Amino acid sequence: MNRYPAWKYILIAVALVVGIFYTLPNFFPEVPAVQVSTSKASVKIDAGTLQTVEDALKAANVSFSGALLDSTGVKVRLPDPDTQLKARDVLQQKFGDNYIVALNLLSTSPRWLASIGALPMYLGLDLRGGVHFLLQVDMKAALDKAADRYLTDIRSLLRDKKVLYSGIAREGQNVAVRFRDSGERNKAYNEISGAFPDLQLNNVDAGGDFKLIGGLKPEAQKRIQEGAVQQNITILRNRVNELGVAEPIVQQQGADRVVVQLPGVQDTTRAKDIIGRTASLEIRMVDDDPTAQQMAAAGQVPLGDDKLTEPSGTPILVKRQVVLTGDRISDAQPGFDGRTNEPAVHVNLDSAGARIFKELTRENVNKRMAILLVEKGKAEVITAPVIREEIGGGRVQISGRMNTREANDIALLMRAGALAAPMEIVEERTVGPSLGKDNIEKGFDSVLYGFAALAIFICAYYMLMGIISTISLAVNLLLLIAILSMLQATLTLPGIAAVALTLGMAIDANVLINERIREELRWGDTPHAAIQAGYERAWNTILDSNVTTLIAGLALLIFGSGPVRGFAVVHCLGIMTSMFSAVFVSRGLVALVYGGRKKLEKISIGQIWKPAAGAA
Repeated sequence: MNRYPAWKYILIAVALVVGIFYTLPNFFPEVPAVQVSTSKASVKIDAGTLQTVEDALKAANVSFSGALLDSTGVKVRLPDPDTQLKARDVLQQKFGDNYIVALNLLSTSPRWLASIGALPMYLGLDLRGGVHFLLQVDMKAALDKAADRYLTDIRSLLRDKKVLYSGIAREGQNVAVRFRDSGERNKAYNEISGAFPDLQLNNVDAGGDFKLIGGLKPEAQKRIQEGAVQQNITILRNRVNELGVAEPIVQQQGADRVVVQLPGVQDTTRAKDIIGRTASLEIRMVDDDPTAQQMAAAGQVPLGDDKLTEPSGTPILVKRQVVLTGDRISDAQPGFDGRTNEPAVHVNLDSAGARIFKELTRENVNKRMAILLVEKGKAEVITAPVIREEIGGGRVQISGRMNTREANDIALLMRAGALAAPMEIVEERTVGPSLGKDNIEKGFDSVLYGFAALAIFICAYYMLMGIISTISLAVNLLLLIAILSMLQATLTLPGIAAVALTLGMAIDANVLINERIREELRWGDTPHAAIQAGYERAWNTILDSNVTTLIAGLALLIFGSGPVRGFAVVHCLGIMTSMFSAVFVSRGLVALVYGGRKKLEKISIGQIWKPAAGAA
């Protein structure tokens, strides 16, 4: 008799329940929605924002089926695309520039499914429509900018240390300093090597000149290039938010390329303008003069001042004269104040910036300075601390009235004032929403018709064992979709192709098992013995074939990029679910159908051709 352990039935039951719950959200249609969010740390999204959204839509007679507040902002479900556009216009007029009002699609799955983390898969650009950019970072320009910084810093260092030199210039990506005698060159060597450990220094004698050539070490070059890519990615993520894209994708591809995907965006000109523009960071002094404050309160901004708003919402007068720009900031990292243990931002300035900042703080003790982000002529105050003492050394700490998240955001803004290196668009694609819808329908049909064709063939060829194989194949598809949903994977056309391929590969394991059972029956085994031997002896073949295919899939995952990696993820997951369904699930079903019969005379497995009499 073919018995199956109880723990295996429990495992199958648990897998089925989990699979059903996490697959269900994908069967609920998406409805048009509007999302209200912000990319500014000073603007909060809370229950008050939710109430404002609801009141604005009701006042404009815009019907909506529900509004909710989550970690990404306020989302409002709407009945149709026309109402969605009307709602967006109403909310944009209500909230202004401080908020991002984006078109979105939301699943209609029940909230109790979302409460257990059962969410639908994301749809890729080729299924939803939108704009795809592939940008290449100019690594040479990043190294050139670093060389320019070192040129200025070395000049300032030698002047401060009173080292005599006859000239300094940049030669390619190296800095060349000329001296009239070797003694001054040796002094410069010691000073520069101590101040800039990332530089590799070489002495070169040419005629009557004594030259000192400084170039970045290979590890420093790699670090600068990697940092340039990461900083550009951070800046791009900030910028695409202004396009009103609900789920943008900005990620690195290879060593020097960045992929930007903007679902739902069809205006490539505006997208290029946002992605390619520049922003700058400025430090100005706050005008705390009582007379100026009274004039501003009366509605008259003093000449030479700008009236801005602090993150807390308090009006502030800032002088137009810029005393330091973001070009002098080499790094900014969040941290904590060593004395009060409060969140703070630690800023590193280059040598010229350190000298300017030292003079600024010495002359303005107990006065306030404002740090601003300026973009397209609009200035936003990040913070406005009080100068307590002269600050030298090029390391500045900004603290006071901020939490950890705000410290992270401020550090990010200070680092992300402008692109670290220029980028060039090397690939551009636009996918229309109608084409995306057509891709979804064709992809779904390909999986459905493929499954139906396999089911008809396998049931006709193997009879009841074919039906069992079809059920296990359906379980395989269920588990694969459930796992992709649990991982919140992005489904693309290559992913749908991988699902269809997985179905064809999964049925192969069932064919091996059924043919092995047939072979055992041909050679005279009893039905119970044939079932037992068929599953045991087919296992090694199934394992070998799937492991070799899995190795190829892992190679695609490791060395591939973009759509190839998406295909590989679904492919590898499909191999593992197919092994589980073909062996565990089908074996359990066979045990349920045939295992309880003591005298089993026949298995419904199609036509069995026995060997001719006298055959070896």
